[in-house]
Amino acid sequence: MDYLTAKLPALITEANNIAAETKSTFDSLTPTQLNWKPSPERWSVAQCFEHLLTTSKGYFPKIEGVIGGIKPTFWQRMPVLPGLAGRLLIKSLDPKSTRKIKAPKKFQPAQSNISASVIDDFVDLQAKIVEKMKATEHLDLEKIIITSPVAAAITYSMMDAYRVIVVHERRHFEQARRVTEEPSFPRQS
Repeated sequence: MDYLTAKLPALITEANNIAAETKSTFDSLTPTQLNWKPSPERWSVAQCFEHLLTTSKGYFPKIEGVIGGIKPTFWQRMPVLPGLAGRLLIKSLDPKSTRKIKAPKKFQPAQSNISASVIDDFVDLQAKIVEKMKATEHLDLEKIIITSPVAAAITYSMMDAYRVIVVHERRHFEQARRVTEEPSFPRQS
């Protein structure tokens, strides 16, 4: 999928696919497997999905504002190259990119054991994201400018926000899958 140009129906399909693949790939893992880390500096499967839960939830107030018709903020009215910011973010998050990106501190996952419910929680949140996407499909999403949940000075279109959400999910899904393919990943007996 070309995330830079993907339209809403394709993103909805991809979001649903990610939820289904997450359920089928990771739902049978034990808490030990979900929390196993290949090395101290790398994330576990559970940390990947906890990170996705945290970041996706950061977009909900933005989406609710668009749905509710809340007046744009100063930064949304005065965007500086919103198309550029969105494209750069989408490119940097592409699962094919080998460049490592450090998550902002507020989106860092917990370092301790994460509940095994993280997979179901992600799948449930994914259904809510798809619901929000469908609730905004009648709008001109390329022209609605929002601020990033990370920094108010960073703006991009609502359409790019949806692209960011989905490409980010695919990136971390693939990261989590690679964790389970590590030779020392604990196998069920």
